[in-house]
Amino acid sequence: MHVAVVGLGSVGTRAARQLASTDAVERVTLFETEPGRVAEVSSSLGTKARAGDGAPDGVDGVDVVLLATPCGTHLGPARALVGRGIPVVSTSDDVDEVRGLLDLGPEAEARGTSVAVGAAFSPGLTCVLARFAADQLDGVDEIHVARLGTGGPACARQHHGSLGGVGLDWRDGGWQRRAAGSGRELSWFPEPIGAADCYRAALPDPLLLVPAFPGVGRVTARLAATRRDRLTARLPMLRPPHPEGGLGAVRVEVRGRGAEGIAVEILGAMDRPGVAGGAVAALAAVELGADRARHRGAAGLATMVEPRSFLRELARRGVKVARFG
Repeated sequence: MHVAVVGLGSVGTRAARQLASTDAVERVTLFETEPGRVAEVSSSLGTKARAGDGAPDGVDGVDVVLLATPCGTHLGPARALVGRGIPVVSTSDDVDEVRGLLDLGPEAEARGTSVAVGAAFSPGLTCVLARFAADQLDGVDEIHVARLGTGGPACARQHHGSLGGVGLDWRDGGWQRRAAGSGRELSWFPEPIGAADCYRAALPDPLLLVPAFPGVGRVTARLAATRRDRLTARLPMLRPPHPEGGLGAVRVEVRGRGAEGIAVEILGAMDRPGVAGGAVAALAAVELGADRARHRGAAGLATMVEPRSFLRELARRGVKVARFG
């Protein structure tokens, strides 16, 4: 399998390392605009890594392309790749860009290819957790996602901006637009993270989950934030982001119906977001590159991958999931 990785930030670099250590992957072609970054990363990956030449959407002989550049740069390359019938994995969590990537669905389906949208820590792992939890129930009524932490600088800037935008809630068949920073909820994440106040934010998770679960009554997504985060969200960042974020976590709560009536499944994971996001993106690329996608078109991972085997392989790669009792 030949995989191209575009963007060598926190998530892209981790994804490239995961791919280089995957037996099914024979070649990893790297693209990055920062001078010297490709040589630096490729030298640490061994003989499978190659520096890309020219535009990433024109690479020949590639089985799948993983887009891990900053948000706002994915749609153009993805559109060109879909036009060539090449599967695409995108790590973007920008609401407008996710909408645009999902709009590529009809063309991707017509060309017999797939676009995995939002394939990182959250969305990404959260979508797989939602599908796994839903499979334990007879029917799904509500899905609630919460996330904490950031990966590299681009992720931190996106996190900062999302608290100054508009949150999307799905309720009873329609979208509700609510001010980011509102709707405080105390969410419990796996230890050692514990409890954190989470708020509405401009997060794309509902856009990916609603079509994956037809008939779901309510879908929400919230972001852990401090009082300072909320107060400064509409201002430029007061200090440069840290090159690598600390520990992060995700939590997915699915409410529905089981054999004994109303049932709730709660799953979570704790890891550095860049590390976990890179593993998720790499594994999604392997699934699409091996032609194992469960959907032709554009969708999140709740639709694209088989959750049980995906989570089993993630655990083997060091990203483990906790179930709340």
